[in-house]
Amino acid sequence: MGKEPIQPFSSIIKTEPGFKIEGSKKGNFSFQKILSDLIEKVSDLEKNADESIKRLITGEVENIHQVMIAAEEANLAFQLMMEIRNKLVEAYKEIMRMQI
Repeated sequence: MGKEPIQPFSSIIKTEPGFKIEGSKKGNFSFQKILSDLIEKVSDLEKNADESIKRLITGEVENIHQVMIAAEEANLAFQLMMEIRNKLVEAYKEIMRMQI
């Protein structure tokens, strides 16, 4: 019974090859650009999930597993986006409470 050792998280968590922060090598990336790219990506995942559901309902697709995977990817991406938003709001409130 060959058991594989547990891999560190850094080997599991990888950035998507197509998602790059423009200008990050120069140190002049835009925070607004990063957030808008994140929102756009989540929107694309939701549209993809909706399209998959429509194709399943119309009978074009019979593989319910792929539809469920697309829906769950969209759900997880949305949850991540909301957590990022919550952390940003929390950080903003903390900064506003600071006395100068």
